[in-house]
Amino acid sequence: MERALRLTYDADFRRVRKQGRSWAHPFAILCTLPNNLPHNRYGFSVSKRVGGAVVRNRVKRLLREAVRTTPKEVGPLVSGYDVVFIARPPIVGHSYADVCEVVRMLLRRATLFLPAPPLLAEEAQPA
Repeated sequence: MERALRLTYDADFRRVRKQGRSWAHPFAILCTLPNNLPHNRYGFSVSKRVGGAVVRNRVKRLLREAVRTTPKEVGPLVSGYDVVFIARPPIVGHSYADVCEVVRMLLRRATLFLPAPPLLAEEAQPA
């Protein structure tokens, strides 16, 4: 993920967590806050309660990859938000497909997907 698309400072994480809205799932928590930029910035937080360094890094990689591939598979995301994913201990040991599904569900609940364009009359009827 490009540096411009990442949240890197602790103050940014704290601001999103304190001032933003959040949605929870047993595997992760999603927090969002508008950022007045033309793009989203993403941050991933995995505490020591989740596991050792190897486990935490794997969870972060899974979350990062799920966020990177979701717009290509489902559709574009709304721009202009700081987005933080906070991993919870039950995420450990689950597959990439499970993590992708959790990311998509949280992004849908936060209404961060752009609505699909309406079908034209010619496209709606099969030929």
